Amino acid sequence: MPQFSHTEIVHAEPERVFAVLDHVEVTPSWLARCTKLDRLTPGPTRVGTKLTYHYKDGGRVGQMAGQVVAREENRRLTNAFTDRMMDVTVDFALAPGEQADTTRLTHTITITPKGFGKVFTPMIKRQLPGQTTGAMAALKRLLED
Repeated sequence: MPQFSHTEIVHAEPERVFAVLDHVEVTPSWLARCTKLDRLTPGPTRVGTKLTYHYKDGGRVGQMAGQVVAREENRRLTNAFTDRMMDVTVDFALAPGEQADTTRLTHTITITPKGFGKVFTPMIKRQLPGQTTGAMAALKRLLED
């Protein structure tokens, strides 16, 4: 089961960081593989809110069914996604930074390949660190601009 965590100090207060993470329509602007993230449940985001993650990976396009599995305003947001080849948990933990108006943001991705998807485990382990740090760098740029 490949897993990778990366922490960045973001020059934005936790409320702003959380608001961007919680606003699913913005996700494609900082997550390269994401072409769209739909919130299927009406109303404010909460545990149980249904999501659909649309992605493009090279020439392959697809989607994963998902839902919010943990949500603590300005502190944590965790989404879980699944398709026939893998289960993916995307976690963001936020804490006030040591300096004013900063956030310590930790992003953890856990991927559990299943069925035929297990053959991709070595490739996933190689690519996951670069994808995660790249997404965090893009998110940081968005938040600090």
